[in-house]
Amino acid sequence: MLDHIYVKGARENNLKNIDVAIPRDKLVVLTGLSGSGKSSLAFDTIYAEGQRRYVESLSSYARMFLGQMEKPDVDYIDGLSPAISIDQKTTSKNPRSTVGTVTEIYDYLRLLWARVGTPHCPKCGKEIQQQTIDQIIDQLLALPEATRIQVMAPVVRGKKGTHQKIFDDARKSGYVRVRVDGSLYDLSEDIPLDKNKKHSVEVVVDRLVIRPDIARRLTDSVEVAAGLAGGLVVVNLVGEDRDLLFSQNYACEDCGISIEELTPRMFSFNNPFGACPTCTGLGAQRKVDPDLIIPNKDLSLLEGAVCASGWNNVKNDSISRMYFEALAKKYGFSLTTPVKDLPAQVIEVILYGTKGEKLQLSYERENGRGTLTQPFEGIIPNLERRYRETQSDAMRRDLEDCMSDRPCPDCGGRRLRKEALAVTVGGISIDRFCDLSVTDALAFLDTLTLSEQKMRIAERILKEIKNRLGFLQSVGLQYLTLSRSAATLSGGESQRIRLATQIGSSLMGVLYILDEPSIGLHQRDNDKLLDTLKHLRDLGNTLLVVEHDEDTMRAADYIVDIGPGAGVHGGQVVACGTAQEVMDTPGSITGDYLSGRKKIPVPAQRRPGNGRFLTVRGASEHNLQNVDVSIPLGTFTCVTGVSGSGKSSLVNEILYKRLAADLNRAKTRAGAHRTLEGEEFLDKVINIDQSPIGRTPRSNPATYTGLFNDIRELFAATPDAKARGYGPGRFSFNVRGGRCEACSGDGLIKIEMHFLPDIYVPCEVCKGKRYNRETLEVRYKGKNIYEVLEMTAEEALPFFEPLPKLYNKVQTLCEVGLGYVKLGQPSTTLSGGEAQRVKLATELSKRSTGSTIYILDEPTTGLHTADVHKLIEVLQRLVDLGNTVVVIEHNLDVIKTADHIIDLGPEGGDAGGRVVCTGTPEAVARCEASYTGQYLRRML
Repeated sequence: MLDHIYVKGARENNLKNIDVAIPRDKLVVLTGLSGSGKSSLAFDTIYAEGQRRYVESLSSYARMFLGQMEKPDVDYIDGLSPAISIDQKTTSKNPRSTVGTVTEIYDYLRLLWARVGTPHCPKCGKEIQQQTIDQIIDQLLALPEATRIQVMAPVVRGKKGTHQKIFDDARKSGYVRVRVDGSLYDLSEDIPLDKNKKHSVEVVVDRLVIRPDIARRLTDSVEVAAGLAGGLVVVNLVGEDRDLLFSQNYACEDCGISIEELTPRMFSFNNPFGACPTCTGLGAQRKVDPDLIIPNKDLSLLEGAVCASGWNNVKNDSISRMYFEALAKKYGFSLTTPVKDLPAQVIEVILYGTKGEKLQLSYERENGRGTLTQPFEGIIPNLERRYRETQSDAMRRDLEDCMSDRPCPDCGGRRLRKEALAVTVGGISIDRFCDLSVTDALAFLDTLTLSEQKMRIAERILKEIKNRLGFLQSVGLQYLTLSRSAATLSGGESQRIRLATQIGSSLMGVLYILDEPSIGLHQRDNDKLLDTLKHLRDLGNTLLVVEHDEDTMRAADYIVDIGPGAGVHGGQVVACGTAQEVMDTPGSITGDYLSGRKKIPVPAQRRPGNGRFLTVRGASEHNLQNVDVSIPLGTFTCVTGVSGSGKSSLVNEILYKRLAADLNRAKTRAGAHRTLEGEEFLDKVINIDQSPIGRTPRSNPATYTGLFNDIRELFAATPDAKARGYGPGRFSFNVRGGRCEACSGDGLIKIEMHFLPDIYVPCEVCKGKRYNRETLEVRYKGKNIYEVLEMTAEEALPFFEPLPKLYNKVQTLCEVGLGYVKLGQPSTTLSGGEAQRVKLATELSKRSTGSTIYILDEPTTGLHTADVHKLIEVLQRLVDLGNTVVVIEHNLDVIKTADHIIDLGPEGGDAGGRVVCTGTPEAVARCEASYTGQYLRRML
């Protein structure tokens, strides 16, 4: 058997025809500068080939459904195992996905609650016992006399199929009618059902009128119905058109509430039988939010305090002004008074209307003023009605700006129907269990006591749940709750959740390829992650980890360093071997930083700031414990703490959203806090995150930074273009005119290949150049527009040197370490770290006001230490201009260069959310209680 994976002649993306031998059954780290070709080797070559070979082994019919893998550009790969990729981009953004459903723990919990749960009455909370036929009859005879009822047997409840056999059996048994999906049918007629939809079928056993003398017949009918439907009986009250469900299984005699037999689907919020009917299991409803309608209460109605579609232009819109003037007259207030000084009753009327009371409205018409009287609907009912009635998507999006997700009024955000929430195991309901952190959930299960019979049923289920919770704990996610929405997880958290799921599967002989699993992980929890990776390796798997983290490199069995530079300057193997061998290799930048030959210097002095502060008071979003936090303005501030300590809640949910609403007039609702002081010293907030700069190949660094507009204007100003009458629009590949129409300016044509992968071929007409022949004939300094977009930022620098406006934009791309990126490189091919640096370059190229606050969330993701060095210089330059930079970060190189640190913790989840210490890095390093301080001490 081969003991290495041999890759021969890899040329994917920027790889320079490289050969590499990777030892099997080892922990191997792929490292190198950002953009050097690590991901091209790991994901686009090795993983793509492993996946392709697996898919090729299936039938052509199965391949139609699997999405095809393209053959990577490589001569051959030997010794390849089945490959599983665990990257950061795969978390579901579906609002129905939670940590519990993603890890499949919730499926075991549903089974546990269904098999050993104790049902209670959802109304009075009394424990529910089974109902006898006599109890059912007593309840029916207590109905008002002369009530007309139908006794029915629910033989099918929410199952797919045509159910013809059920209808035939009912016919043969002498029944005449059935009710299908709420409609009555005669069994003598044909009942066609869609076999792919879920149906409910109830056989009508008897139709009666309630009288004292029908007890015997009623008993017979109920017994027959219960026999047909396994103990369930539905009684339909004909006049009222409502159903009573009786069960020989479970019912509360006091409240007359019955619940069906406990099944796992009853505890699923993704199934109509378990989901809360009001919010369909989402736990929240989109409602018009008063805080988004009047975001700034310091303004008056005349100054535009109302920011809602149709109501936000009081000065120029005669209709909204007419209503506001009539309200002011009736309720005695002025349109020039700030909203915060208006009585609560007036604001209530403006938002919710006059509840039928009429207003005297006066309006302009050709021959003077006219009047009419009518009630005022209110802004919120008006927006909700328009949202319901509109057919326009643009209008709907416009109205959604005024809405936010509010907890469902019926289930209170708990997602399940009342009957399911009333079932307990060990005294708590399934939603309460999901609200526990992983650590608390394990502690609860360890102390859970059940009867002997129930314990025998639950034994295997509990073992599976404990195992999976233990895996989450082992990858440093002990602070998460199972009810946490998967969409709110960071890239690193979601990757570690999938890693935990893989440990649970205990596979051997697999090639696992991971993309920076240490993202978002504090140094304290890094050891847990490394133990997990080593455990996977020791089972007999090969781990290929793309990583920049020093601890991971030192713990690896083998390192492959790709470089030496990025983009066109990379794509070669610089060094291979153990950490020590890489350190001893001359020319390896990774080796230079690992050995300490190169290091990021600690600043000689820390900035004290400009004497002003931005202070959040009473921050209590998620797990924040009502804390007050001050950020000195004019400094480089780092927010640190273990994973789950509340950093994102403080910076992204409260600080950014509140500043965006107040300074940028964005429609966002900030997290829970009392007040924010010091906003008046800032003019705007800029959030530089890792979301893609564009979703299509048409967007690229030149379009995002605004450079493309300048280049088009430059070409339109050439004598050649003027002679031909070309404007800037001629040089755009997004609109008709100058682009190649054969490929609509894409440069590629997609050919669908049925059960083979789609093939993208260069357009025959323009040969992939995107423009038509006439446009390409216009040249500036000997290059046409296609050739200019093909230049890297480094090549473009001397080319644009005489043009300061363009030169500055290209220079900032080089300064943030993106000199290797082509100006026209499609944004879909940029990594998260590269996209973030394109945004950073865009902000750098704008003229600084000196009163801006920049917020960055882990900007070092995907960055090599050498790139982190450049990034720190760029951020320090922003602060030198008088701006404030706030960074959430775990990278100690960034933390040690900050002016001010806010360390949250001490732990994650409920044990976090407090300020452990603040001050300069030196002050934090002296703090014994701070985990960050303990690690920072070594760096300083």
